[in-house]
Amino acid sequence: MDRKTELDLIDELLALKSAKTAFLDEDVRHNPMDHYTSPVRFEHERERIFRTLPVAAAHSSEISGPGDFVRRDIAGSPAIITRDKNGQPHALFNVCRHRGARLVQDEKGCKHRFTCPYHAWTYANSGELLAAPHFAQGFPGLDKSDIGLARLPCAERFGFVWVSPRQDAGLDLDVLLDGLTPDLEALKLDDMVIAAQETNVRQANWKILIEGGIEAYHFRVAHRHTIGPHFEDNLSSYRSFGPHLRSVLPRTSMSKLSETNREDWCLRDHANILYTLFPSSQLLVMQDHIVWIKTEPVSADATRVTLATLAPRAQADETAHWHRNHVITSTTLAEDFVIGEGIQAGAPSGANRHVLFGRFEGALGTFNRTVEGYLDP
Repeated sequence: MDRKTELDLIDELLALKSAKTAFLDEDVRHNPMDHYTSPVRFEHERERIFRTLPVAAAHSSEISGPGDFVRRDIAGSPAIITRDKNGQPHALFNVCRHRGARLVQDEKGCKHRFTCPYHAWTYANSGELLAAPHFAQGFPGLDKSDIGLARLPCAERFGFVWVSPRQDAGLDLDVLLDGLTPDLEALKLDDMVIAAQETNVRQANWKILIEGGIEAYHFRVAHRHTIGPHFEDNLSSYRSFGPHLRSVLPRTSMSKLSETNREDWCLRDHANILYTLFPSSQLLVMQDHIVWIKTEPVSADATRVTLATLAPRAQADETAHWHRNHVITSTTLAEDFVIGEGIQAGAPSGANRHVLFGRFEGALGTFNRTVEGYLDP
């Protein structure tokens, strides 16, 4: 973000703190409980949102060199993200064009060509069909150049490879990220590497897990044994950028900034900044590193969650430091996720027909209005 925005955000939070109030929306919101439990609604969300909108599929450091690849699930479709000999990324379906066998079993690796385990059809890591046994005899009239691996639109920017789940869609990141490009450029994500990573399946709807991170109302209670004492009680702010959100969660140290030289103020030193990149990625920006939180819906009541701690490339060898910070974040988010699983378990009981979002939980209402907008455009 630019310097003026940074100072404005600090000023805003200091003013709220001084006035002993919170960042308030106009109204309380009621969100129906079946939005978190209905399989029919879930399929509607998957079709209208996750099978429509581009996502950050891989961090650039995961395929840093020619031949590197990672295996991914893109809205239920098996895919591999590759980097060719010229350094260009590709998003390819992990499906052989002959009989549809899975081409790549490994989660990641380095290969310049992929050979199908069924009949040895062999493809370049850029997708072209290179060879197939007895091809001329068995497939007369077919041209190898017409039956390379099916591909998805992809683009590399801000340290990520972005992939559209629709083969027929374009991919304009300036349009997709809708005003957040200056913020993302300033984060220098392309100069970071994954220092620690974990993936777990949580028994909760994807929206519950995202909602748990975009308000500070719960910090002093849910995180009382971890980060709670270091953050202001029920104080945060947020802004919308199209479907995306930027939330600022101030630490208690921010209140002392008014006693210091304004020219020395730095938001990252005194707050966590959380970018919610709709629909499935969040970037938790901390003082010296960033955590990429990726949520992938599995069903109405299950979500695959990946946490990846991104460290500056120049300090990547400080493994103990990054591991320690990863554990702190993982432990803290696990507190949220366990509560989220409890919400999911109680949702079918009928005790609540809806959940409540208070005026200081406005980001949750905004996030859910965005979901509704894609379901009923």
